[in-house]
Amino acid sequence: MKPSFAPRFPVTNARVFAIAGPAMLANLTTPLLGIVGTAAIGRLGVPYLLGGIAMSALVFDGIYWLFGFLRMGTVALTAQAQGAGDAVEQRAVLLRALLIAALVGVLLIALQIPLASVIYRALGGSDAVRTAAETYFFVRIWSAPCTLANFAVLGWLVGIARAGTALALQITINLINIAATVLLVLVLNYGIAGAALAAVLAETAGVAIGLFIAWALAGGRFQAAVLLRRDKVLRMLTINRDIMIRTAALIAAFAFFTAQGARAGDVALAANAVLHNFILVGSFFLDGLATAAEQLCGRTVGAHDRSGFVEATKRVLAWGFLFGVATTVFFVFVGAPLIDLMTTSDAVREAARRFMLFAALAPALGVAAYAFDGIYIGATWARDMRNLMVVALAIYLATWWALQGFGNVGLWIALLTFLAARGLLQALRYRRLVAATFP
Repeated sequence: MKPSFAPRFPVTNARVFAIAGPAMLANLTTPLLGIVGTAAIGRLGVPYLLGGIAMSALVFDGIYWLFGFLRMGTVALTAQAQGAGDAVEQRAVLLRALLIAALVGVLLIALQIPLASVIYRALGGSDAVRTAAETYFFVRIWSAPCTLANFAVLGWLVGIARAGTALALQITINLINIAATVLLVLVLNYGIAGAALAAVLAETAGVAIGLFIAWALAGGRFQAAVLLRRDKVLRMLTINRDIMIRTAALIAAFAFFTAQGARAGDVALAANAVLHNFILVGSFFLDGLATAAEQLCGRTVGAHDRSGFVEATKRVLAWGFLFGVATTVFFVFVGAPLIDLMTTSDAVREAARRFMLFAALAPALGVAAYAFDGIYIGATWARDMRNLMVVALAIYLATWWALQGFGNVGLWIALLTFLAARGLLQALRYRRLVAATFP
């Protein structure tokens, strides 16, 4: 029997911010983990430990970012099932995502030794820093199945429009992590291994709480036949593969930016690192709106509601441009004091001020990219998003090659071109995809 379709529902600003608001707050709380971890290790008074935790935190951010499809793909498929009124498929999406999370997590644990060898050899650093970083890595890697499972649970909660519950779960995980870090590092003196163990405990507690919440909300019985339907499984794997390739291209773009900044000298590298925080702050707001787009666009696609889908697109883009421009204006006026707050080096301050306008423009120029990423994910246009990201990456590299004679200025122009190209390419493709999705 085919599932009955849910009635059309109006896409309002209240619906947008019911999802975007909690997502923004969750994004803002996440940096606290890095601050507390750095502060706790910093109080031990051993410089190489601080370098080790900073290096390994970067490694895990990259690894888990690569598997972010477990959140994004789960949001989209769950929202589509909700729009179609198919409660059985909503449960099945979560179970499939959890199964993938478990398999990938176990694989990461099994490959931890060769992974660490390749990663830390590539990153370099002193022997002391590398030893500390590997100590952290070999403890925290055991959290991989739980961390990835939490991605799936959080994505599922957003997919069923329970963004507030997802926020509460994310904050709970972060608070447990912070408390455990303070206890294990500063009270029990477990050092850098204690900071890693805190992450393991927090993610394990988080997945236990999250699964209990999901079980309470999902209701109904588990149906193995639906879970293992070949067409559904292949569709999820295909979507996740395309999102993963897209994410890998995005990681490559920012890694290239960092590498070229390093070649320009220590001062340019430090200035770019300071200014990169402007891009991160802007992304906190724009990512929240992208999350709203994932749920609302997914739900309207599942309900075959073209007008609702178009309305969701318009509202997300409109609010995105408002936040993006406002963030740019904010950085133009207060960027210099923020730079002074983040670094005490006169040389880095001077260099950062020279390039500040480029960083300030990033939120405004990147609005369409963030918004359309959410729209494309919600509609499960993952293949097109992947292909367009690769084209944008090629434009980025070509722009840098043409402007490499201008040094760091050319590098920043190339990055801004990349952000703008992503949004423009997706905007140009949008109408044709809407016509194909809603014939």
